[in-house]
Amino acid sequence: MTVTRVLETETTAADLIARVLIDAGIDMVFGMAGGHTGTLFNALERHQNRVRTILVREESLAGVMAEVYGRLKRLPGVVLGQGPWVLGNGMIGILEGYLSSTPMLLLSDFSDLTQFNMHAPYQSGTGDYGGWDARNGFKSVSKEVFSALNPVPAVQAVQLAIKHAVAGQAGPVAVLFGRDALLGTVSPDSMPRIYPTSRYLPPRPQGADAEAMAKVVSAIRAASKPVIVAGNGARIANSYTQLQALAEAMNIPVVTTASGKGCFPETHALSLGVFGTFGTAAANACVADSDFVVVIGSKLGSSDTCNEHPDLLDPERQTYAQIDIEPKNAAWTFPVDFQLIGDAAIVMHDMKTAVAACTTDSRNDDGAGRVSRLRKEHGYFNQPAYQSNEKPIHAQRVIGEMIKHLPAESIVTCDAGENRIFMTNLYQVKQAGGFLMAAGAGPMGFAVPAALAAKLVHPEKVVVAVAGDGGFAMTMNGLMTAIEHDISIIAIVFNNSALGWVLHGRGAFTKFADFDFSAIARSMGCHGIRVEDPDKIADALQEALNSGRPTVIDVVIGLENMTYEAVTSPLMRRKKASGEYQ
Repeated sequence: MTVTRVLETETTAADLIARVLIDAGIDMVFGMAGGHTGTLFNALERHQNRVRTILVREESLAGVMAEVYGRLKRLPGVVLGQGPWVLGNGMIGILEGYLSSTPMLLLSDFSDLTQFNMHAPYQSGTGDYGGWDARNGFKSVSKEVFSALNPVPAVQAVQLAIKHAVAGQAGPVAVLFGRDALLGTVSPDSMPRIYPTSRYLPPRPQGADAEAMAKVVSAIRAASKPVIVAGNGARIANSYTQLQALAEAMNIPVVTTASGKGCFPETHALSLGVFGTFGTAAANACVADSDFVVVIGSKLGSSDTCNEHPDLLDPERQTYAQIDIEPKNAAWTFPVDFQLIGDAAIVMHDMKTAVAACTTDSRNDDGAGRVSRLRKEHGYFNQPAYQSNEKPIHAQRVIGEMIKHLPAESIVTCDAGENRIFMTNLYQVKQAGGFLMAAGAGPMGFAVPAALAAKLVHPEKVVVAVAGDGGFAMTMNGLMTAIEHDISIIAIVFNNSALGWVLHGRGAFTKFADFDFSAIARSMGCHGIRVEDPDKIADALQEALNSGRPTVIDVVIGLENMTYEAVTSPLMRRKKASGEYQ
Protein backbone atom coordinates (compact mmCIF):
# COMPACT_ATOMS: atom_id res chain seq x y z
CA MET A 1 0.00 0.00 0.00
CA THR A 2 1.46 3.36 -1.03
CA VAL A 3 1.49 6.50 1.12
CA THR A 4 0.61 9.96 -0.19
CA ARG A 5 2.44 13.04 1.01
CA VAL A 6 0.43 15.53 3.06
CA LEU A 7 1.54 18.81 1.48
CA GLU A 8 0.69 20.39 -1.85
CA THR A 9 1.57 23.99 -0.94
CA GLU A 10 3.94 25.68 1.48
CA THR A 11 2.41 25.75 4.96
CA THR A 12 3.50 27.02 8.39
CA ALA A 13 4.69 24.42 10.85
CA ALA A 14 2.10 25.65 13.34
CA ASP A 15 -0.76 25.02 10.90
CA LEU A 16 0.56 21.56 10.14
CA ILE A 17 0.72 20.76 13.86
CA ALA A 18 -2.93 21.80 14.21
CA ARG A 19 -3.77 19.47 11.31
CA VAL A 20 -1.87 16.63 13.02
CA LEU A 21 -4.09 17.02 16.10
CA ILE A 22 -7.21 16.97 13.94
CA ASP A 23 -6.05 13.90 12.01
CA ALA A 24 -5.48 12.07 15.31
CA GLY A 25 -9.08 12.76 16.37
CA ILE A 26 -8.18 15.29 19.08
CA ASP A 27 -10.92 17.90 19.31
CA MET A 28 -9.90 19.97 22.37
CA VAL A 29 -6.78 21.79 23.55
CA PHE A 30 -6.31 23.37 26.98
CA GLY A 31 -3.78 26.06 27.77
CA MET A 32 -2.53 29.60 28.10
CA ALA A 33 -0.56 31.41 25.43
CA GLY A 34 3.00 32.37 26.33
CA GLY A 35 6.54 32.24 25.03
CA HIS A 36 6.68 31.05 21.43
CA THR A 37 3.49 28.96 21.64
CA GLY A 38 1.41 31.93 20.49
CA THR A 39 1.96 30.78 16.90
CA LEU A 40 0.23 27.49 17.74
CA PHE A 41 -2.70 29.31 19.33
CA ASN A 42 -2.96 31.45 16.18
CA ALA A 43 -3.01 28.32 14.04
CA LEU A 44 -5.71 26.72 16.22
CA GLU A 45 -7.82 29.85 15.80
CA ARG A 46 -7.90 29.06 12.08
CA HIS A 47 -9.23 25.58 12.87
CA GLN A 48 -11.94 26.46 15.40
CA ASN A 49 -14.49 24.38 13.54
CA ARG A 50 -12.43 21.23 14.25
CA VAL A 51 -10.61 21.88 17.54
CA ARG A 52 -12.06 23.71 20.54
CA THR A 53 -9.32 25.65 22.31
CA ILE A 54 -10.02 26.37 25.98
CA LEU A 55 -8.10 29.39 27.28
CA VAL A 56 -7.69 28.86 31.03
CA ARG A 57 -6.74 31.27 33.79
CA GLU A 58 -3.72 29.29 34.96
CA GLU A 59 -1.83 26.24 33.72
CA SER A 60 -2.89 24.00 36.61
CA LEU A 61 -6.41 24.07 35.17
CA ALA A 62 -5.09 23.06 31.75
CA GLY A 63 -3.07 20.18 33.19
CA VAL A 64 -6.02 18.63 35.03
CA MET A 65 -8.49 19.26 32.21
CA ALA A 66 -6.17 17.56 29.72
CA GLU A 67 -5.64 14.63 32.08
CA VAL A 68 -9.38 14.06 32.49
CA TYR A 69 -9.97 14.46 28.73
CA GLY A 70 -7.35 11.76 28.18
CA ARG A 71 -9.02 9.42 30.69
CA LEU A 72 -12.48 9.84 29.22
CA LYS A 73 -11.62 9.88 25.50
CA ARG A 74 -8.64 7.51 25.33
CA LEU A 75 -6.98 10.19 23.20
CA PRO A 76 -4.14 12.42 24.35
CA GLY A 77 -5.38 15.41 26.35
CA VAL A 78 -3.40 18.40 25.08
CA VAL A 79 -1.75 21.01 27.31
CA LEU A 80 -0.42 23.99 25.36
CA GLY A 81 1.67 26.78 26.84
CA GLN A 82 5.06 28.15 27.77
CA GLY A 83 7.65 25.68 29.04
CA PRO A 84 8.41 26.85 32.60
CA TRP A 85 4.75 27.33 33.50
CA VAL A 86 3.33 24.23 31.84
CA LEU A 87 5.84 22.19 33.83
CA GLY A 88 5.53 24.25 37.02
CA ASN A 89 1.89 25.32 37.30
CA GLY A 90 0.56 22.45 35.20
CA MET A 91 2.29 19.78 37.25
CA ILE A 92 -0.76 18.63 39.24
CA GLY A 93 -2.42 17.28 36.11
CA ILE A 94 0.78 16.12 34.42
CA LEU A 95 2.00 14.15 37.44
CA GLU A 96 -1.45 12.65 37.90
CA GLY A 97 -1.43 11.58 34.26
CA TYR A 98 2.03 10.08 34.59
CA LEU A 99 1.17 8.02 37.67
CA SER A 100 -2.33 7.10 36.45
CA SER A 101 -1.25 6.14 32.90
CA THR A 102 -3.37 8.78 31.16
CA PRO A 103 -2.56 9.70 27.54
CA MET A 104 -1.49 13.35 27.40
CA LEU A 105 0.33 15.58 24.91
CA LEU A 106 2.36 18.43 26.38
CA LEU A 107 3.08 21.01 23.69
CA SER A 108 5.49 23.59 25.04
CA ASP A 109 8.62 25.54 24.19
CA PHE A 110 12.18 26.21 25.24
CA SER A 111 11.45 29.96 25.50
CA ASP A 112 14.80 30.33 23.76
CA LEU A 113 16.21 33.50 22.23
CA THR A 114 18.20 31.67 19.54
CA GLN A 115 21.22 33.90 18.89
CA PHE A 116 21.11 35.34 22.44
CA ASN A 117 21.00 32.05 24.34
CA MET A 118 24.46 32.72 25.79
CA HIS A 119 23.56 36.20 27.02
CA ALA A 120 22.20 35.79 30.57
CA PRO A 121 19.14 33.91 29.28
CA TYR A 122 15.69 34.89 30.50
CA GLN A 123 13.34 31.89 30.97
CA SER A 124 15.30 29.82 28.45
CA GLY A 125 15.08 26.07 29.00
CA THR A 126 17.66 24.90 26.48
CA GLY A 127 20.01 23.75 29.23
CA ASP A 128 22.70 26.19 28.15
CA TYR A 129 24.81 28.03 30.71
CA GLY A 130 22.66 30.23 32.93
CA GLY A 131 19.35 28.67 31.90
CA TRP A 132 17.30 25.69 33.00
CA ASP A 133 17.03 22.26 31.40
CA ALA A 134 13.48 21.78 30.10
CA ARG A 135 14.22 18.36 28.61
CA ASN A 136 15.24 16.86 31.93
CA GLY A 137 12.45 18.65 33.75
CA PHE A 138 9.75 17.20 31.51
CA LYS A 139 11.49 13.84 31.32
CA SER A 140 10.84 13.17 35.01
CA VAL A 141 7.05 13.15 34.45
CA SER A 142 6.76 11.97 30.83
CA LYS A 143 7.03 8.72 28.91
CA GLU A 144 9.10 10.52 26.27
CA VAL A 145 10.38 14.02 25.51
CA PHE A 146 10.81 15.17 21.90
CA SER A 147 12.58 18.39 21.04
CA ALA A 148 12.33 20.19 17.71
CA LEU A 149 14.44 23.14 16.58
CA ASN A 150 13.29 23.22 12.95
CA PRO A 151 9.85 23.19 11.25
CA VAL A 152 9.77 19.67 9.76
CA PRO A 153 10.97 17.90 12.93
CA ALA A 154 8.39 19.95 14.85
CA VAL A 155 5.56 18.37 12.87
CA GLN A 156 7.00 14.88 13.01
CA ALA A 157 7.67 15.19 16.75
CA VAL A 158 3.98 15.82 17.39
CA GLN A 159 3.03 12.80 15.27
CA LEU A 160 5.43 10.57 17.19
CA ALA A 161 4.39 12.05 20.54
CA ILE A 162 0.75 11.14 19.92
CA LYS A 163 1.86 7.61 19.03
CA HIS A 164 3.87 7.19 22.22
CA ALA A 165 1.18 8.77 24.42
CA VAL A 166 -1.35 6.05 23.52
CA ALA A 167 0.89 3.05 22.78
CA GLY A 168 1.02 0.32 25.45
CA GLN A 169 0.67 1.78 28.92
CA ALA A 170 -0.44 5.31 28.15
CA GLY A 171 1.04 8.46 29.66
CA PRO A 172 2.11 12.06 29.05
CA VAL A 173 4.56 12.80 26.23
CA ALA A 174 6.18 16.23 25.85
CA VAL A 175 7.21 18.11 22.70
CA LEU A 176 9.47 21.12 23.24
CA PHE A 177 9.74 23.57 20.37
CA GLY A 178 12.53 25.98 19.65
CA ARG A 179 11.61 29.46 18.42
CA ASP A 180 12.60 28.82 14.82
CA ALA A 181 10.64 25.56 14.65
CA LEU A 182 7.30 27.26 15.18
CA LEU A 183 8.00 30.34 13.08
CA GLY A 184 9.14 28.41 10.00
CA THR A 185 7.29 26.89 7.05
CA VAL A 186 7.25 23.48 5.38
CA SER A 187 7.07 23.01 1.61
CA PRO A 188 6.09 19.92 -0.41
CA ASP A 189 9.77 19.34 -1.14
CA SER A 190 11.02 19.79 2.43
CA MET A 191 13.02 16.91 3.82
CA PRO A 192 12.22 14.76 5.66
CA ARG A 193 8.81 14.53 4.01
CA ILE A 194 5.55 14.85 5.91
CA TYR A 195 3.19 11.86 5.74
CA PRO A 196 -0.33 11.32 7.16
CA THR A 197 -0.51 11.12 10.95
CA SER A 198 -2.66 7.99 10.81
CA ARG A 199 0.28 6.02 9.42
CA TYR A 200 2.31 6.71 12.58
CA LEU A 201 -0.30 5.74 15.14
CA PRO A 202 -0.06 2.34 16.88
CA PRO A 203 -2.22 -0.56 15.70
CA ARG A 204 -5.40 -1.59 17.46
CA PRO A 205 -4.69 -2.87 21.00
CA GLN A 206 -4.37 -6.60 21.33
CA GLY A 207 -5.94 -9.22 23.56
CA ALA A 208 -4.09 -11.88 25.55
CA ASP A 209 -2.86 -15.30 24.48
CA ALA A 210 -5.83 -17.62 23.74
CA GLU A 211 -4.32 -20.64 25.49
CA ALA A 212 -3.60 -18.62 28.62
CA MET A 213 -7.13 -17.23 28.45
CA ALA A 214 -8.69 -20.69 28.42
CA LYS A 215 -6.65 -21.75 31.45
CA VAL A 216 -7.67 -18.67 33.43
CA VAL A 217 -11.35 -19.06 32.67
CA SER A 218 -11.27 -22.75 33.61
CA ALA A 219 -9.51 -21.95 36.89
CA ILE A 220 -11.94 -19.16 37.78
CA ARG A 221 -14.95 -21.35 37.11
CA ALA A 222 -13.48 -24.07 39.31
CA ALA A 223 -13.01 -21.66 42.21
CA SER A 224 -15.65 -21.52 44.94
CA LYS A 225 -15.50 -17.81 45.84
CA PRO A 226 -13.85 -15.72 43.10
CA VAL A 227 -13.95 -11.92 43.05
CA ILE A 228 -13.09 -9.28 40.44
CA VAL A 229 -11.00 -6.29 41.51
CA ALA A 230 -11.26 -3.48 38.92
CA GLY A 231 -8.82 -0.58 38.89
CA ASN A 232 -8.26 2.64 36.98
CA GLY A 233 -6.87 0.63 34.05
CA ALA A 234 -10.41 -0.57 33.35
CA ARG A 235 -11.41 3.10 33.02
CA ILE A 236 -8.46 4.01 30.79
CA ALA A 237 -9.43 1.12 28.49
CA ASN A 238 -13.05 2.40 28.38
CA SER A 239 -14.07 -1.15 29.26
CA TYR A 240 -17.18 -0.51 31.37
CA THR A 241 -19.42 -2.60 29.11
CA GLN A 242 -16.96 -5.49 28.91
CA LEU A 243 -16.45 -5.51 32.69
CA GLN A 244 -20.17 -5.74 33.40
CA ALA A 245 -20.69 -8.38 30.71
CA LEU A 246 -17.86 -10.55 32.08
CA ALA A 247 -19.05 -10.26 35.68
CA GLU A 248 -22.58 -11.21 34.69
CA ALA A 249 -21.46 -14.11 32.48
CA MET A 250 -19.41 -15.61 35.32
CA ASN A 251 -21.67 -14.45 38.18
CA ILE A 252 -18.72 -12.98 40.10
CA PRO A 253 -18.85 -10.17 42.69
CA VAL A 254 -17.06 -6.98 41.67
CA VAL A 255 -15.13 -4.59 43.89
CA THR A 256 -13.04 -1.67 42.71
CA THR A 257 -9.93 0.03 43.92
CA ALA A 258 -10.33 3.65 45.03
CA SER A 259 -8.95 4.87 41.69
CA GLY A 260 -11.23 2.42 39.89
CA LYS A 261 -14.38 3.68 41.64
CA GLY A 262 -16.98 4.35 38.99
CA CYS A 263 -15.84 1.62 36.59
CA PHE A 264 -18.76 -0.54 37.73
CA PRO A 265 -22.18 0.69 38.90
CA GLU A 266 -22.39 0.32 42.67
CA THR A 267 -26.12 -0.30 42.39
CA HIS A 268 -25.53 -3.50 40.37
CA ALA A 269 -26.48 -6.80 42.03
CA LEU A 270 -22.84 -7.97 41.79
CA SER A 271 -21.26 -4.80 43.20
CA LEU A 272 -19.80 -4.30 46.67
CA GLY A 273 -18.17 -0.92 46.08
CA VAL A 274 -14.59 0.08 46.85
CA PHE A 275 -12.28 -2.23 48.81
CA GLY A 276 -9.08 -1.44 50.67
CA THR A 277 -8.16 1.13 53.29
CA PHE A 278 -11.21 3.30 52.68
CA GLY A 279 -13.44 0.62 51.23
CA THR A 280 -16.79 -0.69 52.32
CA ALA A 281 -16.89 -3.38 54.99
CA ALA A 282 -18.81 -5.65 52.60
CA ALA A 283 -16.20 -5.29 49.83
CA ASN A 284 -13.32 -6.04 52.17
CA ALA A 285 -15.14 -9.04 53.64
CA CYS A 286 -15.73 -10.42 50.15
CA VAL A 287 -12.09 -10.04 49.08
CA ALA A 288 -10.81 -11.48 52.37
CA ASP A 289 -13.03 -14.55 51.97
CA SER A 290 -12.25 -15.14 48.29
CA ASP A 291 -10.15 -18.00 47.02
CA PHE A 292 -9.53 -16.51 43.53
CA VAL A 293 -8.84 -12.82 42.86
CA VAL A 294 -9.05 -11.46 39.31
CA VAL A 295 -7.23 -8.10 39.20
CA ILE A 296 -8.10 -5.92 36.19
CA GLY A 297 -6.07 -2.78 35.48
CA SER A 298 -4.66 -2.21 38.96
CA LYS A 299 -1.12 -2.08 40.31
CA LEU A 300 -2.49 -2.88 43.81
CA GLY A 301 -0.99 -0.02 45.75
CA SER A 302 -0.64 0.06 49.53
CA SER A 303 -4.02 1.71 50.14
CA ASP A 304 -5.67 -1.01 48.03
CA THR A 305 -4.07 -3.79 50.05
CA CYS A 306 -4.41 -2.11 53.49
CA ASN A 307 -0.64 -2.03 53.61
CA GLU A 308 -0.51 -5.66 52.48
CA HIS A 309 -2.69 -6.89 55.31
CA PRO A 310 -2.80 -10.72 55.01
CA ASP A 311 -6.37 -10.84 56.29
CA LEU A 312 -7.39 -9.03 53.10
CA LEU A 313 -5.07 -10.31 50.38
CA ASP A 314 -2.67 -13.20 50.80
CA PRO A 315 -1.13 -15.19 47.93
CA GLU A 316 -0.47 -18.05 50.35
CA ARG A 317 -4.21 -18.77 50.56
CA GLN A 318 -5.56 -17.15 47.38
CA THR A 319 -5.00 -17.64 43.64
CA TYR A 320 -4.39 -14.53 41.53
CA ALA A 321 -5.01 -13.64 37.89
CA GLN A 322 -3.98 -10.21 36.65
CA ILE A 323 -4.98 -8.39 33.46
CA ASP A 324 -2.80 -5.45 32.46
CA ILE A 325 -1.56 -3.83 29.27
CA GLU A 326 1.88 -3.34 30.83
CA PRO A 327 3.83 -6.53 31.71
CA LYS A 328 5.74 -4.70 34.45
CA ASN A 329 2.50 -4.10 36.36
CA ALA A 330 1.49 -7.76 36.51
CA ALA A 331 2.89 -9.58 39.58
CA TRP A 332 4.28 -6.28 40.86
CA THR A 333 2.81 -6.37 44.37
CA PHE A 334 2.00 -10.08 44.72
CA PRO A 335 3.09 -13.22 42.88
CA VAL A 336 0.47 -13.99 40.23
CA ASP A 337 -0.60 -17.44 39.04
CA PHE A 338 -2.13 -16.24 35.74
CA GLN A 339 -1.00 -13.19 33.78
CA LEU A 340 -3.06 -11.91 30.84
CA ILE A 341 -1.14 -9.12 29.12
CA GLY A 342 -3.28 -7.04 26.81
CA ASP A 343 -5.90 -4.35 26.50
CA ALA A 344 -8.46 -4.74 29.30
CA ALA A 345 -11.50 -4.21 27.07
CA ILE A 346 -10.37 -6.81 24.55
CA VAL A 347 -9.18 -9.30 27.16
CA MET A 348 -12.49 -9.16 29.03
CA HIS A 349 -14.46 -9.51 25.80
CA ASP A 350 -12.40 -12.57 24.89
CA MET A 351 -12.78 -13.98 28.41
CA LYS A 352 -16.55 -13.73 28.15
CA THR A 353 -16.38 -15.60 24.85
CA ALA A 354 -14.15 -18.25 26.46
CA VAL A 355 -16.67 -18.73 29.27
CA ALA A 356 -19.18 -20.23 26.83
CA ALA A 357 -16.57 -22.67 25.53
CA CYS A 358 -15.33 -23.72 28.98
CA THR A 359 -16.15 -27.30 29.99
CA THR A 360 -15.17 -26.95 33.66
CA ASP A 361 -18.06 -27.38 36.06
CA SER A 362 -18.67 -24.06 37.75
CA ARG A 363 -18.56 -23.88 41.53
CA ASN A 364 -18.95 -20.08 41.61
CA ASP A 365 -22.65 -19.94 40.72
CA ASP A 366 -23.73 -17.93 43.76
CA GLY A 367 -22.07 -14.56 43.10
CA ALA A 368 -25.21 -12.44 43.43
CA GLY A 369 -26.21 -14.43 46.51
CA ARG A 370 -22.83 -13.80 48.15
CA VAL A 371 -23.19 -10.09 47.45
CA SER A 372 -26.68 -9.97 48.91
CA ARG A 373 -25.63 -11.77 52.08
CA LEU A 374 -22.56 -9.55 52.56
CA ARG A 375 -24.64 -6.40 52.11
CA LYS A 376 -27.08 -7.56 54.77
CA GLU A 377 -24.34 -8.56 57.18
CA HIS A 378 -22.07 -5.52 56.81
CA GLY A 379 -24.37 -2.83 55.46
CA TYR A 380 -24.17 -1.20 52.06
CA PHE A 381 -24.66 2.55 51.51
CA ASN A 382 -27.23 2.65 54.31
CA GLN A 383 -25.42 4.33 57.19
CA PRO A 384 -27.73 6.12 59.67
CA ALA A 385 -25.57 9.27 59.29
CA TYR A 386 -27.04 9.76 55.81
CA GLN A 387 -30.14 11.08 57.63
CA SER A 388 -28.31 13.01 60.37
CA ASN A 389 -29.93 16.31 61.39
CA GLU A 390 -27.00 17.43 63.51
CA LYS A 391 -25.43 20.85 63.19
CA PRO A 392 -22.79 21.56 62.04
CA ILE A 393 -23.74 19.35 59.12
CA HIS A 394 -22.32 15.85 58.77
CA ALA A 395 -20.49 15.13 55.54
CA GLN A 396 -22.46 11.87 55.43
CA ARG A 397 -25.74 13.83 55.26
CA VAL A 398 -24.49 15.85 52.28
CA ILE A 399 -23.45 12.67 50.47
CA GLY A 400 -26.76 10.98 51.29
CA GLU A 401 -28.64 13.89 49.72
CA MET A 402 -26.42 13.73 46.64
CA ILE A 403 -27.23 10.03 46.21
CA LYS A 404 -30.95 10.78 46.46
CA HIS A 405 -31.17 13.87 44.27
CA LEU A 406 -28.46 13.74 41.59
CA PRO A 407 -29.49 12.09 38.29
CA ALA A 408 -28.23 8.52 37.91
CA GLU A 409 -26.06 9.46 34.92
CA SER A 410 -24.27 12.29 36.76
CA ILE A 411 -20.47 12.50 36.83
CA VAL A 412 -18.92 13.43 40.17
CA THR A 413 -15.29 14.54 40.43
CA CYS A 414 -13.43 14.50 43.72
CA ASP A 415 -10.60 16.49 45.20
CA ALA A 416 -7.87 15.23 47.51
CA GLY A 417 -8.24 15.28 51.27
CA GLU A 418 -10.90 14.19 53.72
CA ASN A 419 -13.75 14.94 51.31
CA ARG A 420 -12.38 12.33 48.90
CA ILE A 421 -12.12 9.70 51.64
CA PHE A 422 -15.76 10.22 52.55
CA MET A 423 -16.88 10.20 48.92
CA THR A 424 -14.88 7.06 48.14
CA ASN A 425 -16.53 5.17 50.95
CA LEU A 426 -20.01 6.69 51.09
CA TYR A 427 -21.06 7.99 47.66
CA GLN A 428 -22.88 5.35 45.60
CA VAL A 429 -22.17 5.49 41.86
CA LYS A 430 -25.27 4.52 39.92
CA GLN A 431 -23.83 4.36 36.41
CA ALA A 432 -20.43 3.27 35.10
CA GLY A 433 -18.23 6.27 34.38
CA GLY A 434 -19.92 8.37 37.04
CA PHE A 435 -16.96 9.08 39.33
CA LEU A 436 -13.48 10.53 38.83
CA MET A 437 -10.74 11.15 41.35
CA ALA A 438 -7.03 11.85 41.24
CA ALA A 439 -5.59 8.70 42.74
CA GLY A 440 -2.21 8.43 41.00
CA ALA A 441 -0.72 11.54 42.60
CA GLY A 442 -3.74 12.70 44.59
CA PRO A 443 -3.25 16.49 44.22
CA MET A 444 -5.51 19.05 45.85
CA GLY A 445 -7.16 21.41 43.40
CA PHE A 446 -8.25 18.58 41.09
CA ALA A 447 -12.05 18.55 41.40
CA VAL A 448 -13.02 21.82 39.70
CA PRO A 449 -10.88 21.54 36.53
CA ALA A 450 -11.72 17.82 36.34
CA ALA A 451 -15.40 18.71 36.36
CA LEU A 452 -14.86 21.33 33.65
CA ALA A 453 -13.24 18.76 31.37
CA ALA A 454 -15.86 16.09 32.12
CA LYS A 455 -18.63 18.56 31.26
CA LEU A 456 -16.92 19.49 27.99
CA VAL A 457 -16.62 15.84 27.01
CA HIS A 458 -20.16 15.02 28.23
CA PRO A 459 -22.19 18.26 27.92
CA GLU A 460 -25.43 16.30 28.23
CA LYS A 461 -24.65 15.13 31.78
CA VAL A 462 -24.81 16.78 35.18
CA VAL A 463 -21.23 17.17 36.42
CA VAL A 464 -20.50 17.89 40.08
CA ALA A 465 -17.14 18.77 41.66
CA VAL A 466 -16.76 17.89 45.34
CA ALA A 467 -13.93 19.58 47.24
CA GLY A 468 -12.91 20.69 50.67
CA ASP A 469 -12.41 24.40 51.26
CA GLY A 470 -8.63 23.91 51.01
CA GLY A 471 -8.65 22.25 47.60
CA PHE A 472 -11.47 24.40 46.23
CA ALA A 473 -9.54 27.59 46.98
CA MET A 474 -6.59 26.34 44.93
CA THR A 475 -8.45 26.22 41.61
CA MET A 476 -11.63 28.23 42.12
CA ASN A 477 -10.34 30.46 39.32
CA GLY A 478 -11.72 27.63 37.21
CA LEU A 479 -15.13 29.20 37.82
CA MET A 480 -13.98 32.10 35.64
CA THR A 481 -13.21 29.59 32.89
CA ALA A 482 -16.65 28.05 33.46
CA ILE A 483 -18.29 31.45 32.92
CA GLU A 484 -16.17 32.35 29.91
CA HIS A 485 -16.76 29.03 28.13
CA ASP A 486 -20.33 28.40 29.35
CA ILE A 487 -19.50 25.21 31.26
CA SER A 488 -22.32 24.75 33.76
CA ILE A 489 -20.80 22.59 36.47
CA ILE A 490 -21.90 22.36 40.09
CA ALA A 491 -19.26 22.64 42.83
CA ILE A 492 -20.04 21.39 46.34
CA VAL A 493 -17.62 22.65 48.98
CA PHE A 494 -17.24 20.75 52.25
CA ASN A 495 -16.32 23.85 54.19
CA ASN A 496 -14.86 23.23 57.65
CA SER A 497 -12.31 26.07 57.49
CA ALA A 498 -9.46 23.59 57.82
CA LEU A 499 -7.31 20.99 56.16
CA GLY A 500 -9.37 18.26 57.77
CA TRP A 501 -7.32 15.25 56.70
CA VAL A 502 -4.09 16.81 57.98
CA LEU A 503 -5.78 18.06 61.15
CA HIS A 504 -7.14 14.64 62.03
CA GLY A 505 -3.71 13.19 61.39
CA ARG A 506 -2.55 15.48 64.20
CA GLY A 507 -0.91 17.96 61.85
CA ALA A 508 -0.18 21.56 62.78
CA PHE A 509 -1.03 24.75 60.87
CA THR A 510 -4.29 23.37 59.49
CA LYS A 511 -6.90 26.06 60.30
CA PHE A 512 -8.24 28.63 57.82
CA ALA A 513 -10.46 31.66 58.19
CA ASP A 514 -14.15 31.16 57.41
CA PHE A 515 -14.80 32.23 53.81
CA ASP A 516 -18.20 32.31 52.14
CA PHE A 517 -17.39 30.62 48.82
CA SER A 518 -20.95 31.07 47.59
CA ALA A 519 -20.52 34.85 47.84
CA ILE A 520 -17.17 34.63 46.02
CA ALA A 521 -18.88 32.57 43.31
CA ARG A 522 -21.64 35.15 42.92
CA SER A 523 -19.06 37.91 42.54
CA MET A 524 -17.60 35.95 39.59
CA GLY A 525 -21.00 35.71 37.89
CA CYS A 526 -21.83 32.18 39.06
CA HIS A 527 -24.81 31.12 41.12
CA GLY A 528 -23.92 30.67 44.79
CA ILE A 529 -25.75 29.00 47.68
CA ARG A 530 -24.57 28.73 51.30
CA VAL A 531 -26.02 25.91 53.38
CA GLU A 532 -25.83 25.68 57.17
CA ASP A 533 -29.01 23.66 57.84
CA PRO A 534 -29.06 19.96 56.82
CA ASP A 535 -32.71 20.26 55.80
CA LYS A 536 -31.70 22.82 53.14
CA ILE A 537 -29.25 20.56 51.28
CA ALA A 538 -31.85 18.96 49.02
CA ASP A 539 -33.29 22.36 48.07
CA ALA A 540 -29.81 23.66 47.28
CA LEU A 541 -29.09 20.69 45.02
CA GLN A 542 -32.36 21.17 43.14
CA GLU A 543 -31.70 24.89 42.79
CA ALA A 544 -28.25 24.16 41.37
CA LEU A 545 -29.65 21.58 38.93
CA ASN A 546 -32.19 24.12 37.70
CA SER A 547 -29.88 27.15 37.50
CA GLY A 548 -28.38 26.39 34.08
CA ARG A 549 -25.11 28.09 35.01
CA PRO A 550 -22.01 27.35 37.09
CA THR A 551 -23.11 26.99 40.71
CA VAL A 552 -21.29 26.71 44.02
CA ILE A 553 -22.98 25.10 47.02
CA ASP A 554 -20.94 26.06 50.08
CA VAL A 555 -21.86 23.64 52.90
CA VAL A 556 -20.69 24.43 56.42
CA ILE A 557 -19.34 21.14 57.80
CA GLY A 558 -18.38 20.34 61.37
CA LEU A 559 -14.80 19.28 62.02
CA GLU A 560 -15.84 16.87 64.74
CA ASN A 561 -17.83 14.90 62.18
CA MET A 562 -14.90 14.40 59.82
CA THR A 563 -13.12 11.48 61.42
CA TYR A 564 -10.75 8.77 60.23
CA GLU A 565 -12.76 6.10 62.02
CA ALA A 566 -15.97 6.97 60.16
CA VAL A 567 -14.80 5.45 56.88
CA THR A 568 -11.60 3.49 57.45
CA SER A 569 -11.73 -0.29 57.10
CA PRO A 570 -11.66 -2.31 60.34
CA LEU A 571 -8.40 -3.88 59.13
CA MET A 572 -6.66 -0.51 59.05
CA ARG A 573 -8.17 0.61 62.35
CA ARG A 574 -6.67 -2.48 63.96
CA LYS A 575 -3.30 -1.76 62.38
CA LYS A 576 -3.40 1.85 63.54
CA ALA A 577 -4.32 0.80 67.08
CA SER A 578 -1.37 -1.58 67.16
CA GLY A 579 1.02 1.07 65.85
CA GLU A 580 1.58 -0.63 62.48
CA TYR A 581 -0.05 2.23 60.54
CA GLN A 582 0.57 5.92 61.03
